[in-house]
Amino acid sequence: MNDEYKTIEKEATGYFKDKGSKFYSYAYPVKNEDEVKEYVQHLKKEHHSARHHCYAWRIGTEDIQTRANDDGEPSSTAGKPILGQLTSYEVTNILVVVVRYFGGTLLGVSGLISAYKNATIEVLNNAEIVSKLIENTFELKFEYPLLNTVMQVIKQENIDNVVTDFKESCRLTFSVRKSEAERAFMSFDTIYGVEIKKLS
Repeated sequence: MNDEYKTIEKEATGYFKDKGSKFYSYAYPVKNEDEVKEYVQHLKKEHHSARHHCYAWRIGTEDIQTRANDDGEPSSTAGKPILGQLTSYEVTNILVVVVRYFGGTLLGVSGLISAYKNATIEVLNNAEIVSKLIENTFELKFEYPLLNTVMQVIKQENIDNVVTDFKESCRLTFSVRKSEAERAFMSFDTIYGVEIKKLS
């Protein structure tokens, strides 16, 4: 089972120039559309005199959502080539915005497609692309006498990212990589008195 995905660790920038037109490219790690809107608005303010702020994004690790925006450029000459490179590099949870300052010479459809593609390649080559795990998160509920048994299983399964909430009874959440999730679930589900629930 493939339980890894590629994304970028932090913001990156790139630059491409063609016939006087300048293309500034920006890549951001994003988790939702609200973050996309914030970054796009920020760049529109920062580059308020630019003619176009074209972008594309991919969000999700298994069911990947995508969007491309030409922002006034001829249809499919900007957003689509940006998105094409995101797909080609197999990165997700990422937004790339390309800001264009018009240089006085029309580039034509093929010229625009090439320019937006190259501006995206520049920023992706400058970005730190990392592999991350797709994880499932579970919640355990049990009474204090079972604490030792539960902690033994956690040790056996090498589960290290554990959050505990011990009050009248014990509540504990943990995450494991997707390919090991079923085995981890069964390890706890077979303990009498332990209630396990999948959160994500």
